[in-house]
Amino acid sequence: MPSAFVDHLIKPLELSQKLQDASFNAETLTTEGGIGEQLQSLLCSLIRPLSESLVVDTVGVLTQIELRRADVSVAAADSEDDVLKDAIISKLLVGLYAEGIDSYLSQATEAETEAEWWADIERSRWSIASYLLQTTPLRLLNLTREVIRALRVRNLPVALSSFTPSSLRNLFPTTGPRQLNTLHEALFPHLRRQPLSVTPSTTLLSSFTTTRGYSGRILTSCWGTLEPLFALTRLPVELVRQECAFKRRELEKVRDQRAEALGYMANMRNDLSLAIQEPTDASSYTHILASIANGDAVKAFSPSTSHTGPSREHRLNELLALSTAIFKTQKMEYRRLMESQDLFRPSRLTLIWPRLLFLPPLCIYALRSVYSSRASLAELAIDAKATAEGFVKGWLLDPLKDVVKTVRAGSEDGVIVQKEGIAADLASLERMTLSLAKDQLNYNDEQLANLSKQIRLGDLTPVLQIYEEDIRRPLKSAVTGNLLRSVFIQVQKAKVDIDQTLSGIDKLLKSQELTFAFVGVAPAFGIVYLLGGTLLALLAGGRGVGKYGGKQNIRGVWSAMRYYMLGPTRTERLLVAQPKRRHHKNNETSGADTNSIPPLTSGLLLLSVARLRTFAEKHLPLRSRLREGFLEDVGDLENPDLGRDDKMKVIERMWRCWGTTLGWGSVAVEGTSRS
Repeated sequence: MPSAFVDHLIKPLELSQKLQDASFNAETLTTEGGIGEQLQSLLCSLIRPLSESLVVDTVGVLTQIELRRADVSVAAADSEDDVLKDAIISKLLVGLYAEGIDSYLSQATEAETEAEWWADIERSRWSIASYLLQTTPLRLLNLTREVIRALRVRNLPVALSSFTPSSLRNLFPTTGPRQLNTLHEALFPHLRRQPLSVTPSTTLLSSFTTTRGYSGRILTSCWGTLEPLFALTRLPVELVRQECAFKRRELEKVRDQRAEALGYMANMRNDLSLAIQEPTDASSYTHILASIANGDAVKAFSPSTSHTGPSREHRLNELLALSTAIFKTQKMEYRRLMESQDLFRPSRLTLIWPRLLFLPPLCIYALRSVYSSRASLAELAIDAKATAEGFVKGWLLDPLKDVVKTVRAGSEDGVIVQKEGIAADLASLERMTLSLAKDQLNYNDEQLANLSKQIRLGDLTPVLQIYEEDIRRPLKSAVTGNLLRSVFIQVQKAKVDIDQTLSGIDKLLKSQELTFAFVGVAPAFGIVYLLGGTLLALLAGGRGVGKYGGKQNIRGVWSAMRYYMLGPTRTERLLVAQPKRRHHKNNETSGADTNSIPPLTSGLLLLSVARLRTFAEKHLPLRSRLREGFLEDVGDLENPDLGRDDKMKVIERMWRCWGTTLGWGSVAVEGTSRS
């Protein structure tokens, strides 16, 4: 992660070097002789990243050239060679400066990653219990070693009887019930550096209130019997939680130390860029960088350590000291500090041994169960296959074919009634009415034609008049049959009206046929979408797959923004509260310039910004406005020329512009719901 960030951070120094190289390039082209060519090839070979052997070899060659300098007789060649030597020294200084920043950034990032891992364990009781189970073999091994060591010190034989509770009490006596002995420290090593802190809620000593009466005495007696058992089960969990909290705090201290050195070095970028133009001025910065790498920032900025015009041999020696401090001293010190306090997370084997122990028996049991139930499982598989085929064919493919058919041509058939049936009923009504009118009213052809038109319009007035006359003499009309003919005609008229009503409903349904087709296939699509999304989430979960790198990466970026740059939670701790240095009293923030950013704050800010740059370069779309704008804002946060107020405005702009797009708000809501 740090390499791309470091390349961007030291770009102004590389530009200064290019300008310096261009200023003497024309002169060096006239250099003749072995020394000039050797210096030019040496200058071209200095390509980042530098190694300690390359720095030592380069300094050795320059030292040998200095020793042979008296043999050169041409004064002009001396001047040209000096320019080349100064360019090589400046390039070495810039390279070592970049390696120092990269090293401190890597160490601070590693310490922060480990601290976050311990913090995740500390938050969850289930994680604490799981971690206790995973590390139980190591704790028992440490306990065994301690017992064997104590037996050897007392010249006692090593036997199984030595591990009984009474033997252990004799080997490791305690002065009080809550006093620690060597066994406690072997099981929980953090107790050697941190006093035991056990609250009443941990051991359940004061979580029970006695009641009066006979029943109260019984409950008190039962509680007194069960209380040691509860305390025995909860006390190790609480001690493991304190162990995780202790390691997290120690890692945060290590991170702050590395971040403070990183802030010192980053704040020197502009001054170092100007000093490259004057080789004699760059020597003082070499000494400052070496002091910072050795962990003595106060000595680095002490007025007594200023250097004015040192010789080239002295500058080469300081480069060697800086190289040793960057490549060896500070790395060894960091590794020693992490290993001495056992701050790294346990090994992979330690974390997965319960799975390796319990997973094979569970797999064998599962396979035996599957084999014994193979007949029912085969039937279940056949039913599942038939169900899936029916679902795909009956609820996806066939409805989609109907949708395509409807879109292409539609359908002429009715949904409720057919138009042929309506026409037949209407024709029957017309024939019945015309026959009655011809027999009873003696209509001629012209009157019958007009009556036919009225029937098609739904007007049966002549038939109704005949019906009105017939019901005056119902018996006579019933005997002659005229009344029944009128009633049957009205029944046929009601049937025609019903058909026309259903035809209207049918037209309404046909106008929404495409809508109903999509409504029919929508539930199947919803089921397929949910199942597909669930399967993709299971297959791609935790691997950074998804929009903008997935929720895991977005949650990490949101954590970085919140951790260092947000309101009352953490940014105002950096850019407003500005945390003070842990191990030096003379803090630079106690001046009148409240807009300046102290080294610790600057280092922590760069640590967060490095994570933001890595996220943008890996997961944001290439050649997009989102990526370009985000990286521009990150570059503003990296710029040491901007003060606290300017960077607070940049942070507010990032939340305003990118918070909704990158989903930081939803991540914050998820974190709130979990807590």
